[in-house]
Amino acid sequence: MSTQTTASVSTHVLDTSVGRPAAGVPVRLSARSTGQGPWTALGASATDADGRCKDLPAPPEGTVLVRLVFDTGAYFQTGRAESQQPAPAHRAGGPGPVFFPEVAIVFAVEAGEHYHVPLLLNPFGYSVYRGS
Repeated sequence: MSTQTTASVSTHVLDTSVGRPAAGVPVRLSARSTGQGPWTALGASATDADGRCKDLPAPPEGTVLVRLVFDTGAYFQTGRAESQQPAPAHRAGGPGPVFFPEVAIVFAVEAGEHYHVPLLLNPFGYSVYRGS
């Protein structure tokens, strides 16, 4: 039985359209202590060269829901340029509007558990799962 009073959260982002980690994706972390309460911003970060956020703060004691918000619009418009990846061609004329400019993932947590939530991303879709 765990003696921790809070959960911990980590994430990483993989760009499945190029088969590489997605570097430079801004990520915000929020929490709430009830199913209907207000969200409390806990911190923000950006994915590193390996597509990981290693510095997200632990949710406070009593947290029951956590929200990760990924600024995928910033990544597809500028992040790839920083990582030397070509911008996606959204239409025949070249880069266009981002279809999913933001991805918000909300999940339930229990004290003492670690939650690793990877985001598999491409210009027109995404998938998430609880990792290990």
